[in-house]
Amino acid sequence: CTVIFTRLATKDLHKPISILFCNLAISDLFTSFSGFWISMLFITNPDITIFGSKDMLAPYALYTTSILSTIYNLVSIGVERYLAVAKSMRTRFRVTRNHSIVVVFINWVLAFFLGCLPLMGWNCLHKEENVSVLYSPFCVSYLIFITMPHVVVAFIIPLFTYLRIIIILRRRKLRMKACGQASGTYKSAETQVARTSICIWLLALISYAPFFAGVIFDATNQQCHIDLYPGVYIFRNCTAVLSTINCLGNPLIYTLKLKTLGAKLKALKCLSVSRVRACAI
Repeated sequence: CTVIFTRLATKDLHKPISILFCNLAISDLFTSFSGFWISMLFITNPDITIFGSKDMLAPYALYTTSILSTIYNLVSIGVERYLAVAKSMRTRFRVTRNHSIVVVFINWVLAFFLGCLPLMGWNCLHKEENVSVLYSPFCVSYLIFITMPHVVVAFIIPLFTYLRIIIILRRRKLRMKACGQASGTYKSAETQVARTSICIWLLALISYAPFFAGVIFDATNQQCHIDLYPGVYIFRNCTAVLSTINCLGNPLIYTLKLKTLGAKLKALKCLSVSRVRACAI
């Protein structure tokens, strides 16, 4: 909420990349809200989160939608940064605010469509065959359909885009060095991108890899709920916690630095105080 408020109150929102950053914060907000909803259901009635119930369809669908939207936004940010660097200044004018708005709209439509498929009938409420043990009443076939393609989307595409950015910056640095020009800017940019890429990868790996492992276990498991209780369900809850922690890591990585965000918040505070004084005068 702090990230959204700060970006809405500053002029940075006019930039195409800032629209993607703000939308990423909205996706993280939805993930946190749906995770809180599931947590309250677990506290009030733990059995329905283990054996499944119709009441779990809506919160699970919202949780899936928000995670898919987060993944699409992360990929969109990586692609936008790659385009901005690959084609130098010309692409910066081509990637406009309208393009970012269209990308955001497509991301949400696709996320809502795939995330709400269980609400449209792809669930195992009335049949015990193919039912998920960890995420009942979801079907195992639906979880595999959602998970496997997004493993590629969440890991391979960002890896390609950020590696390409690092390679392009390194080539330009070498060209400038060969021409006898200072290359400190490119060296600094290369270091910053490399650090950011490592943080992105570690955060994504820590947040989503256990969930993917749980889906694979769910697909190959032949045991019933009672036999797996409580160890496997503790692991499931831990994967949900890690996915929610991802919502805290994204603002720290993608919304520049804490110092930058703090400076903007301080500027907004000073601006509001100035307005109060002006109104008093």
